[in-house]
Amino acid sequence: MALSLDAAVDFVREAATSATPAEWLWQLAAIGMALILGFFTSRAVCHRIRVSPRWKFGKGDFERVALPLFTLAFVALAEIILGRFQTVVLVNIVKSLLMALAIIRAAVFILGHIIPEGAFLRIVVRAIAWVAWIAVVLHVTGLLPDVVAALNDVGFTIGKSKQHVTLWLFLQGLTALGVTLAITMWLGRITETRVLAAETLQMSTRIVIAKVVRAVAVLLAILVALPMVGIDITALSIFSGAVGVGLGFGLQKIASNYVSGFIVLLDRSLRIGDVVTVDGRKGEVKAIESRYTVIRGLDGVESIVPNETLITQTVSHHTYSDPKVSVVIAVSVAYESDVAKACEVLLEVAKRHKRVLDEPASAALVKEFGDNGIDLSLTVWIADPAVGEGRLRSDLLLDILASFKAHGIEIPYPRRDVRILATAETPGKPANSRI
Repeated sequence: MALSLDAAVDFVREAATSATPAEWLWQLAAIGMALILGFFTSRAVCHRIRVSPRWKFGKGDFERVALPLFTLAFVALAEIILGRFQTVVLVNIVKSLLMALAIIRAAVFILGHIIPEGAFLRIVVRAIAWVAWIAVVLHVTGLLPDVVAALNDVGFTIGKSKQHVTLWLFLQGLTALGVTLAITMWLGRITETRVLAAETLQMSTRIVIAKVVRAVAVLLAILVALPMVGIDITALSIFSGAVGVGLGFGLQKIASNYVSGFIVLLDRSLRIGDVVTVDGRKGEVKAIESRYTVIRGLDGVESIVPNETLITQTVSHHTYSDPKVSVVIAVSVAYESDVAKACEVLLEVAKRHKRVLDEPASAALVKEFGDNGIDLSLTVWIADPAVGEGRLRSDLLLDILASFKAHGIEIPYPRRDVRILATAETPGKPANSRI
């Protein structure tokens, strides 16, 4: 069906001739007053109502969404009042424009909260903007009914029931699916943000609740959206059976990692910020995802560890029951040195470092008598193992070296005593003499 331009011509003719100059002025005045009232009302409401930082409803300031919404409300009120006395063609056009602007800004506000920043988000927002503005143009020009009729003429028949699916019906179903998914995931994201901000709960518990909320939100969105587009959800039983077979064969490891992730979070064996050693790599737990755990090493390298590894293998947990860990510094002094004084110096060096804790107290002990000197050890305790030990060891050793020099305590070098025995062949010496 070809589109007719008669409606557009009628619209232009009506807009030009249906209102007197006085009526145009009244409409302009009403629109201007609605813009002013919408601006000040949205600013007053948004500034008066302060949302807690624990609640995050969207991306950016809500005032950008509130401005067209409040203005639209005042324009609709002006349309009702002026419509009793005169034509309101211009007011209708402005109302349509404000409605499109409100939809676009609401989409940016909501989608920016559930879709990561990037090219995909920009494409989705741009597509919504194009559709909204095109719909406004078609509506105000009167071409929208002809476009809908043309889309209804394009279709095909599917299924045994010979159901006729038109392009317009397909677009309606696609829109319903997208809106339902967006709203459901938006509500789930709001709940997830609030749960993660609950300081009364353990971080692992918060992560578990957030992941469950996200999964339930997606499931509800699918269950609500599929019937809206005419898909029987009982057909999902076939799909679930196929997924079950896949899990039984090729997806065992993936399923095991997901289940292990929830076990790790629920039993609280690992928490964000813990210091652990896995597969010979020591680092801080930075994130616990559904399938893997991110461990950031002391060298800055982040390791992606499958959650199954954390369940099936031994994990050295340095901060499981107590975040404080010990650091041992090995030192040697010469046999001629004052060992008691050396231990006092080591304790003084430990007290001077800002990362060393007063409790548990540092300890300077004699380990053993070595080949070249007396081996000592300085044990200190720190509460921030995630920062690393390299800088701490360097600072302590430099301070120990300077303090030993100041107190005349010698750090021994490797030494070997060589004894030369005289033999009968030694000239001028008896056989039993020693040199």
